[in-house]
Amino acid sequence: MSNGAAATRDPLDDKVNRLFAGKVVRKDLVRKVKVGTNVPVFVLEFLLGKYCASSDEVAIQLGLQVVNDTLANNYIRPDESVKAQSKVKENGRHTFIDKVKVRLVDSDYWAEANHFGNKFLHVPTQYVRDFDRLLTGGVWAQLDLRFEYDEEAKGKNPFWIDKLTPIQIATFDLEEYRRVRREFTTDEWLDLMLRSMGYEPAEMSRRLKLHFLVRLIPLAERNYNLVELGPRGTGKSYVIQEVSPYTALLTGPTTVANLFGHMGGRQKGMVQIWDVVGFDEVADLQKMPKEVITTMKTYCESGTFQRGQEATTGDASVAMFGNTNQPVDVMVQTGHLFAPMPDVIRDDMAFIDRLHFYLPGWELPKMRNEMFTSHYGFVVDYLAEALREMRKHNFTEVVDRHFSLGAHLNARDRKAVRKTVSGLMKILFPHGEATQEELAEVLELALEGRRRVKEQLKKMGSFEYHHTSFSYTLQETGEERFVGVPEQGGRDLISADPLAPGTVYTAGVAADGTVGLYRVEVSVSGGTGKLKMAGGVAGAMKESVQRAFSYVQAKKSDLGLARELDTSDFHVEVIDLLGNRVEAEVGVAFFVAWFSAVRKAPVSPALLVLGDMSVQGNIKPLRSLVEPLQVAMDNGAKRALIPIENKRSFLDVSADILEHVDSIFYGDPKTAAMKVLGGP
Repeated sequence: MSNGAAATRDPLDDKVNRLFAGKVVRKDLVRKVKVGTNVPVFVLEFLLGKYCASSDEVAIQLGLQVVNDTLANNYIRPDESVKAQSKVKENGRHTFIDKVKVRLVDSDYWAEANHFGNKFLHVPTQYVRDFDRLLTGGVWAQLDLRFEYDEEAKGKNPFWIDKLTPIQIATFDLEEYRRVRREFTTDEWLDLMLRSMGYEPAEMSRRLKLHFLVRLIPLAERNYNLVELGPRGTGKSYVIQEVSPYTALLTGPTTVANLFGHMGGRQKGMVQIWDVVGFDEVADLQKMPKEVITTMKTYCESGTFQRGQEATTGDASVAMFGNTNQPVDVMVQTGHLFAPMPDVIRDDMAFIDRLHFYLPGWELPKMRNEMFTSHYGFVVDYLAEALREMRKHNFTEVVDRHFSLGAHLNARDRKAVRKTVSGLMKILFPHGEATQEELAEVLELALEGRRRVKEQLKKMGSFEYHHTSFSYTLQETGEERFVGVPEQGGRDLISADPLAPGTVYTAGVAADGTVGLYRVEVSVSGGTGKLKMAGGVAGAMKESVQRAFSYVQAKKSDLGLARELDTSDFHVEVIDLLGNRVEAEVGVAFFVAWFSAVRKAPVSPALLVLGDMSVQGNIKPLRSLVEPLQVAMDNGAKRALIPIENKRSFLDVSADILEHVDSIFYGDPKTAAMKVLGGP
């Protein structure tokens, strides 16, 4: 980006320079300096904030010079460790910027500086006491090192840390931050937040801006569980990695001891020390011990975990990032949106139910140059400090000022929605003042992010999660508003459009109430009366189709279709719409689909056919009606063809379903087909 573009200041730049003097920095400078060094942004901006937090071009250029010199003299490139060590030896002392961690060997603390390349630096105990993050993960700091030849040790371990200054802002004044926030409109503040993260909001839709903000929620809200799955290259883990010194990003498998501390309490775990623990490639969790997942499940629910006899708490948020390899519409149609997760999580509905928000990563653009801003934003360590300070405050009650949450939200949904609202409030309205419209916007986003989690649980077919019609009510007017999730479309797996002849929707229910939803497709070709089944038709389903076909062969004359049967072959395919492989017996649905294919007459649209049959044509009722009808209604069914034997189980079916789904009863296969076939 040219300097010309960088220099065009807009009114927001002038305003933040005036109101937050010394706490903002021009973001293109960060990129200019970053190109040459592999330093986290918060380290760079710490220096830029020190020397370039000005709006005067000359001062900026001079400051840049100092920053570059500091990096040249004090930042150690990983391949120059020997040179750095000799500098300390020759001069007796030198100051460096490096990442330091401390470990306990026998009874001594030893510090290790990442790039300095020495694992045995003497470190004063007070620093270990003051900064417990030194012991796990390490801290970026300015180090004053001195060289001292020790006779007793024969010159072993001659480097001493005289002074250790962590790179983080010294003081943060929350009251000032809140007061100055009032000087900005919500739109201005939203744009300032995005610029502080390094992005340029000018090209973004309102929805996209809010999605970027959601990535900050784990920094501002304790024990917040966020998942973001999306294509590569959208900067998913950028916030965790670069924006705050209080976050840790795991890029490979880890252990229970590392996350939750050692049994004897000798060492704290990451969830007690960091504000956010991020999992970069969530697929790597597959390689972790099962215990990590089970401990994490308890932790994500309550913020507590068991180590030995002790129950311990932590308030780190958990953020999981993963890559999707398919377009979202394919994921929605063929399975569910947690498919990229490792099985240890994907198959654990209770774990997924603890996630507060699913950020639709496919809506975020790949990071291109024009996405980055050249305007002013907060120095990121100031932003990190502000968000960290907000963690102590609670905004979960703000929803109740104007709204009440709908009946479909259970206790866990409510908790998730409230936490998201609270997090967004802290980022956008740290002073706690939002209009009813602003609050409604935040609440709708929170409902959508939680509903995305719930919809997938419903798709996995578990009946306990079928309430997904999320809504909220305005207390003043009593108006109820429903909030959907865009990628579900009308979420109508059962199409309301007319279908081709030979196509029928059906459902089955397992003993545990899990529902399978299927589309049966029968096509006809010239032949000798054979039945050909596609590979996916197996087990109980295959047997039920064979029974129904035996009935067809025995009754072909009664049905008036003997000639058609003798001169054709029939191909059967069954598409599993929810992808949860419930063993379903679909005899009647096959019979109706076959009848429809042979007569070339489509069945009526948005219809679900339930029931199975014996070889003699006797109808077998369903184990239960409630679950299949609920799932069918949720997915767009308007009519259901039901065995008459199931009439007595109708008492259990809710009024809501009866209102939306018309029931058509039948007692034998032919009546079933005749009742729902249009055509000749």
